[in-house]
Amino acid sequence: MLLTAEFWVLVAFVVFLALAAKAGAFGAMTKGLDSRAKRVRHELDEAKRLREEAAAVLADYKRRRAEAEKEAEAIVASARAEAERAAAEGHQRLNEFVSRRTKAAESKIAQAEAQAEAQVRAAAADAAVKVSETILRERMQGDAAQNLIRSSLGEVRTRLRA
Repeated sequence: MLLTAEFWVLVAFVVFLALAAKAGAFGAMTKGLDSRAKRVRHELDEAKRLREEAAAVLADYKRRRAEAEKEAEAIVASARAEAERAAAEGHQRLNEFVSRRTKAAESKIAQAEAQAEAQVRAAAADAAVKVSETILRERMQGDAAQNLIRSSLGEVRTRLRA
């Protein structure tokens, strides 16, 4: 058993471990592992802090987005109300314009009717005077009759034109 290779590998390994322990290799390894564990813990804490910060930034952006959407909705509602007001105002102006034009047209029509009526009356008066003059000339004779006819016809003309 002392001559087998496995035995001497075991003895060399134990000697190596004893020398490593005496030189402080185990302390250095544990110290290295501890420092690595601290560094990993620090990186995890930093990652957690960054994650929380990112979550806060995300929440802030979501809040801002919601505010922007509300503001956009308010702007759209305001624009809609303004458009409706402008449309109502335009409709009212159009109605007023149509009303004014209708009144002006009615006034012109009434004026034209009055003028036509006056022209018809004048024409009727002239026709009546001419007919009366013709009838009276045929029936009445002499200077006195002529004077009477002239004064009567003048009186008829003024009455019919008034």
